[in-house]
Amino acid sequence: MATPTEPSRTPKLETPKYGFNTFAERINGRAAMVGLVVLLLWEYWTGEGLLHWLGWL
Repeated sequence: MATPTEPSRTPKLETPKYGFNTFAERINGRAAMVGLVVLLLWEYWTGEGLLHWLGWL
């Protein structure tokens, strides 16, 4: 049984500028966390939730 061969060098790939990449996912996660904190502070200060503020309840 032959042992599997490994490549002699690793290809240099460019980081994608658009779409799903680690930088975009990190920014989206941080924006979601900031939005959640702002929503919680808004509810604390006004005493109304987001649905009341939008007029849905």
